[in-house]
Parts: sequence; C-alpha cells; structure tokens
Amino acid sequence: MTRELLAPAHPGQVAARRMLLLPPAYSRPEDFMREGFHDAVRLRGLDLDLVLVELRFRSVSDRSVLTHLGELIAAARGAGCTHVSLVGISLGAYIALACAERGAHLDGLCLFAPYLGSHIVTREIERAGGVAAWEPGDVAEDDEERRIWRYIRSHAHGTPPIHLGLGSEDRFGARHRVLAAALPAGRVDLVPGGHEWPVWRTLWERFLDAGIQRQPA
Repeated sequence: MTRELLAPAHPGQVAARRMLLLPPAYSRPEDFMREGFHDAVRLRGLDLDLVLVELRFRSVSDRSVLTHLGELIAAARGAGCTHVSLVGISLGAYIALACAERGAHLDGLCLFAPYLGSHIVTREIERAGGVAAWEPGDVAEDDEERRIWRYIRSHAHGTPPIHLGLGSEDRFGARHRVLAAALPAGRVDLVPGGHEWPVWRTLWERFLDAGIQRQPA
C-alpha cells in the first residue's frame, strides 16, 4: 500500500494550500525531510502543508498510484484546501504529469528534472519544430508518453501553470530543453548542477522564494 507523510505548516490545522511531493526513483518520503524541503517552508513562514508521497515500484508499474493521488487530491479539497498542487522530481515529475493528464483537479504542477520518457517522441517533436507545431495525431489509450506530451502541448501556456526546474548538467537535459522551449520563460528555472538532491533542494528554495504559492488561491 502506498504510504505518505503529512508535514503541516501548523500542527492540528489545515492550511489553505497543499502540495503533494513525489520523489525520484529509489527515494522515500523521508528523503524530502532529510533534504530540508519542509524546513524551507517553515523558515519562510508559509501557510503551506506538504504531503510526501511514496512511489512504490508496484504502484507505479500498474499505475494504481494515479488512483491514490486522485484520492489524496480529493481528500485535500474535502479538508478545505483551496489550492492543491503536485511537485515531482524525476520519475515523480513524470507521474505528476500522468496524473494531470488524467484530469486531476490541480492548481499547479512543479516539475524538477522530470523524466519525460524515451527520445522517440521528443525527437519527433524537435523535427516538427517544437511542441506547439507538433501534431500528436490519434493517441492510443496505453501510449502514456505521447498522451503526456499532448497534455503539455495543450497546457503549456494555460492552467494549471507548469513550472520547470532543472540543472544545467542534468543527464536528461536534451528532453528538458524540449519542454522548456514550450513554456513561458518565467516558468523555467535553470541552476548549475546535475541530476541530484542538492540541485533539487536549490530549485525548491528558489521556487518558494519566487512566491508562486503565495498567489491568491
């Protein structure tokens, strides 16, 4: 069963804003705590609850994690949260996109160093001249990668807003650049470094400092 940890802004209270954080592969919810993600929220005095979600191999493989995320989003709304977003790192960012593509009621997507599938679709997009010019055609129900890129194509400049954070030396950089080119410049944050926690922690702190989550719910 998928496990999650709640890191509230104020114990015993529900904040108006909630972010569900999805880790990279082979990481645990506790890694967000170890890397200071909740401390960064507390130090800034933000009224923001975090839910740190585990991505178990089986739940990712059979996509039951998407059902569980839908339940967590609905529970947040039911608890009174008016602004619910997904924050994903690497594989977690891919799962966040898959959840959004399936119609989850979200107010924002924050993607750090996202895994974006194989080179097949991104090369096709590049040959077309970019995401906006790319025509996905008829997409099969089980073609998740193409469905995700189709979602990016239709939501890159709309809602929910997509924020992309990446390291300049990330090993998935070529695919990140395809996504970055599709987004408004103000929604892309580039910092030095590779595919690693110190980079993602820096991106998280910069994301919080940018005041994105302070906007009216």
